[in-house]
Amino acid sequence: MTVYTVESPKPVHKSFRLTRPGQLAVQSQIRPALVLPEREARVLLAAAAREDVARGGVFSAGPAGIQLWSSAWDGPGGSHGTAVHLGSVDWSYDTPARHYITVYRVLVTAPGAEIGLTTESVLQRVMALGGLSAEGATLSMAVPPPRDPFRSTELRARAASESGLL
Repeated sequence: MTVYTVESPKPVHKSFRLTRPGQLAVQSQIRPALVLPEREARVLLAAAAREDVARGGVFSAGPAGIQLWSSAWDGPGGSHGTAVHLGSVDWSYDTPARHYITVYRVLVTAPGAEIGLTTESVLQRVMALGGLSAEGATLSMAVPPPRDPFRSTELRARAASESGLL
């Protein structure tokens, strides 16, 4: 795992931003990427929903990953209130092949780093939600599933030329 310290850019508009301007966040680009079957992502999302910040838990799940918060959201109208975003695990779907997810980044915010969280501890905590391990063998998956040949532009071009379409 490679760890970088990044400074949040100054926001241009009033949309969601990861941290307040000027705060540092630590993020890790996972190399090699952590590849999981999509069903395991569904297990993680379901477990995070059971421990959702709106239900007294510390996780906030969305289609692109799971965020870790300091406490349940206690603000007016279901807003985060005094809860602080500590970190997140981000993934993308159908990479390298259909029905798989690729965890491509683990992030620890400045408040998370202040209380001793690391990218490894955030990843382990999120993976543990679904009874998954983020230890050695899982993180160094030797051979990820093969890429879907129908998504490969080279193979599509070759098939098109062989069929006389090009």
